[in-house]
Amino acid sequence: MKNKNLFNMEETIAKDIFDDCDYPWEVLPKIEAFILELGKTLSEDEYDCIDGNIWIAKSATIAPTASITGPCIIGKNTEVRQSAFIRGKAIVGENCVVGNSTELKNVILFNNVQVPHYNYVGDSILGFKSHMGAGSITSNVKSDKTIVTINYQGEKLNTGLKKMGAILGNYVEVGCNSVLNPGTVIGSNTNVYPLSSVRGFIPRGCIFKKQTNIVQKDI
Repeated sequence: MKNKNLFNMEETIAKDIFDDCDYPWEVLPKIEAFILELGKTLSEDEYDCIDGNIWIAKSATIAPTASITGPCIIGKNTEVRQSAFIRGKAIVGENCVVGNSTELKNVILFNNVQVPHYNYVGDSILGFKSHMGAGSITSNVKSDKTIVTINYQGEKLNTGLKKMGAILGNYVEVGCNSVLNPGTVIGSNTNVYPLSSVRGFIPRGCIFKKQTNIVQKDI
């Protein structure tokens, strides 16, 4: 559940934002201010600054129909495809794919993350080489608009946030058209079946078939 067990910190330009934060949801309110400070330190030889608060690596590929609002950082060799919608407060790592009609808001994408087709990712963190299948989304607000809690080992952890989507560890694979409900945390190397509705904490190295059927992988 803790950051050190979920993420490879060497695979993000945002490594320092995790200092003094044990749990991933503690990072979410800090993303905007962190981008504005980090952006000022980025090399002008490697990044273009647009509108004063959008930094795009010169090696990134941005479709002309993509919409990008700051503050935002888009890393080296990343591809932002047609009609992608980045609504601000987004750190997109290196070698990522932000696909057609995908929407991002208040997120950190570690390096090599793929959200390639019709995804919504809001108030979330996606670890190194995690992948969301076509149509899979994060739901970041509870229907009753109350504080998001996380079910963990029979307890409910209070995040203090009304908006929190999902946290994916390294190498998580989310199947097509799945919904990750508010406060979902998925451990590294776990696979989620297509058409799933996921909530709470899912351990690392598992296969999520449904909420009542989560099995350990054979290694």
